[in-house]
Amino acid sequence: MMPACTVRAAMVTRSIDWTLDGTRFHSVLVYDDASSALRPGLLMVPNWYGINRDAIAKARMIAGDRYVILLTDLYGADVRPTTTAQAQAAVKPLYADRALMRARMLKALGELRAQEAHAPIDPARIAAIGFCFGGSAVLDLARAGARIAAVVTFHGILSTDNPTLAKNIKADVLVLTGNDDQAVPPSARAAFEQEMREGGVKRWALVDFGGAVHCFTEAAQKPAPNCVYDAPVTKRAYQFMRVWLDDAFSEHVRRMPVGT
Repeated sequence: MMPACTVRAAMVTRSIDWTLDGTRFHSVLVYDDASSALRPGLLMVPNWYGINRDAIAKARMIAGDRYVILLTDLYGADVRPTTTAQAQAAVKPLYADRALMRARMLKALGELRAQEAHAPIDPARIAAIGFCFGGSAVLDLARAGARIAAVVTFHGILSTDNPTLAKNIKADVLVLTGNDDQAVPPSARAAFEQEMREGGVKRWALVDFGGAVHCFTEAAQKPAPNCVYDAPVTKRAYQFMRVWLDDAFSEHVRRMPVGT
């Protein structure tokens, strides 16, 4: 009798570097190489601490055998915040210049697509997800008119420098937020909803988790005022994400012109 053959899963964690306008960026590609089957590619932007050990662990957990993830550096390779003050300083230029943030996100999307030749990415199923500051970044990617299936933001800031950019949105937009998040008060949620309606965005949703505050998916962060990890909410939020992405990918593929 022949011995049973088992396939051992191995998570690939590979550095991906690029340069834009003289700044070098250091990102990380994450996927399970146990199978060569094509799967969706996700551009993932972490919270305002950027790429660190915790962000990579989170990307590996989300990727599993379901996605290929490009964990994206938006600051530049030399900027790696470790304190709140440093993180505030890192995000400040990007919130002050949203055109810069959109340009960096579009570049990162191009770099994800460039990995299709080296990783098992289905080019017809591309999306972006972001956490806290990263949520702002993926929304700006959608506002830039990126041709991707979906964006999903977890406890992200919803503000924009130009609400009329919503007319450019082609992606399905899912916002997962905490009802008690002081960084995203009712007025901010109402403004976002108005932006989506006036922009004519066809497929969007805002899910408001009762009792949740900011950082509800951030298990590695120490609790602070308006920043508390919530395991049950996180579990449900990831379930929402997976269903939203599956539906968006199916619809995106259906809408693609024949031969693309």
